[in-house]
Amino acid sequence: MEQQHLAAKELIRNKLALLPDGPGCYLMKNGDGVIIYVGKAKVLKNRVRSYFNGSHNGKTQRLVSEIRDFEFIVTGSNMEALILECNLIKQYHPRYNVLLKDDKTFPYIKITSEKHPRLEVTRRVVKDKAKYFGPYPNAYAAQQTLKLLERIYPLRKCKTLPDKVCLYYHLGQCLAPCEYEVEQQSYDTMVQEITRFLGGGQDVVKAELQRKMEAAAEDLEFERAKEFRDQIVAIEAVMEKQKITLSDALDRDVFGYAVEKGWMCVQILYMRNGKMIERHATTFPYYGEEYDDFMTFVTQYYSDNPALPKQIFLPLPPELETEQAQPEASKDREAILEESDEAAAGSRADDVMASLHSWLKVKVLMPQRGRKSEVVSMAMENARVMLEDKFRLIARDEERSVKASESLAEWLGLTEVRRIEAFDNSNIQGTNPVSAMVVFTDGKPDKKEYRKYKVKTVQGPDDYETMREVIRRRYERVLKEQLTPPDLIVVDGGRGQISAALDILENELGLSIPVCGLVKDAKHKTAQLMTGDPPEVVPLPRDSQEFYLLQRIQDEVHRYAISFHREQRAKSMVESKLDSIPGIGEKRRKLLLKHFGSIRKIKEASVEDFRPLSIGDKLAGQIIAALREEPS
Repeated sequence: MEQQHLAAKELIRNKLALLPDGPGCYLMKNGDGVIIYVGKAKVLKNRVRSYFNGSHNGKTQRLVSEIRDFEFIVTGSNMEALILECNLIKQYHPRYNVLLKDDKTFPYIKITSEKHPRLEVTRRVVKDKAKYFGPYPNAYAAQQTLKLLERIYPLRKCKTLPDKVCLYYHLGQCLAPCEYEVEQQSYDTMVQEITRFLGGGQDVVKAELQRKMEAAAEDLEFERAKEFRDQIVAIEAVMEKQKITLSDALDRDVFGYAVEKGWMCVQILYMRNGKMIERHATTFPYYGEEYDDFMTFVTQYYSDNPALPKQIFLPLPPELETEQAQPEASKDREAILEESDEAAAGSRADDVMASLHSWLKVKVLMPQRGRKSEVVSMAMENARVMLEDKFRLIARDEERSVKASESLAEWLGLTEVRRIEAFDNSNIQGTNPVSAMVVFTDGKPDKKEYRKYKVKTVQGPDDYETMREVIRRRYERVLKEQLTPPDLIVVDGGRGQISAALDILENELGLSIPVCGLVKDAKHKTAQLMTGDPPEVVPLPRDSQEFYLLQRIQDEVHRYAISFHREQRAKSMVESKLDSIPGIGEKRRKLLLKHFGSIRKIKEASVEDFRPLSIGDKLAGQIIAALREEPS
């Protein structure tokens, strides 16, 4: 192992000397050749070398400790590196990269690109030549706007054209292309007006409806005039519900982020027609440089989203935040892309704006003054507060867990209950009986202390004898190795299980450790706590923190025991399958599993792959044939 590590270090050292000065992407690999991190760099040589020189914080050190090799791809520009990084992450899903897995989607209004276009609300935005508008804060807001548009513009409503006109035609809300020829010009005019309406031109549409209402009233068409008036009122009602934040009527996505303890929170404020309609946050661990990983998130966010806003607001990189106090610098920073698509030399901020602008064809700004800057600050503050809340909730849970442990001790008449060891048995279908132990310290699971037990002396499903064997094995070891004994032992069951555990502890091992049992109800849910000798019910309220703690312990030990049992059954089935092949004994079975790693890999192997194990071609063929044979 040490030799392999030294060889990897030598390989990396040699490859570092070959790194170019230009932009590109790098792919970090672990000892198995799996890509674990993808990054981009303006200067590959400097960025990749930084991983192997100097010290790193804890989270980055964890990544670096697994790197055994790397590759790099040179690109023609920073923009190409940005897009390539996004595609590589999507292709390889590296474990240390920011992966945009969030399934939170907002509704959009869509004008289809069909011969007879129609309006619909969708949460799926695809590149299908349709026009998308949104996102809307929720489905209700989108549906209300859709209903309003359908009353004003008579596009078809049916997904499939029917054989004859429907009610919508008689209500004046459909041109009935199913029965009548509709000129393309009519559709083009309506699509343009809908686009203008959804793009912020509600006032123009209202003025046109006002004109039509007055004309209808003059012609004494009062019913028609009332329809126009209702449409105007509906427009005002829909638009009034949105919170105005900027005076112009542009669509913007405003990004902010915050980092703490190796976690990042990205906050997006959705502004449509100059109004903030929704905000959305995503929290995830990050391992690279904070601003680079933030930009990786932004790039992934837009890579599959054709419904782009008119502008994107981003915060400055950390090294340039001090410029916010300098009005001249702020003006220059914001004006760069208004004057030229070319990035100003030497600035990461300018590179980011220019790359995104060139790729998305959307104006990208890092505003530093005025109302626009305040909106970015709002996004940053929201991200910071959300991340603080996350850690505050974790701390609160820990505090509650400690208090629950202390209160549980009082209920049981003990001095303290800091360390709890809980046991559960599993012998589903009467095969492969196993038991498991989990440990909770101060109310929190201590997974490195968990233990698994294969039951050795008990034949068949006998819970009491299984409990006796496992308690004996566990606490013989505690005595022999002078391990820390628990303050409380929790067993799955009532009087019988408690008595079996106490008998072994007191009469065989001479230990005095309190034992309690968790009794389940008919629905297999924790129902009662029992303790003592003879065991009696402890009247613990079922809505108390102490009861919730015991539920978590019972659920965790049951989960752990079941997973171990399934693992043993699967292994047993594999062994049985191999043992049934003539010429394969226990020694060869172990050799095969050790060499190939799994039954699937043995099944996929060729005859030649067995030769290093001194297994002849004939027997190898029999093994492969037996494993590949499908059950009838």
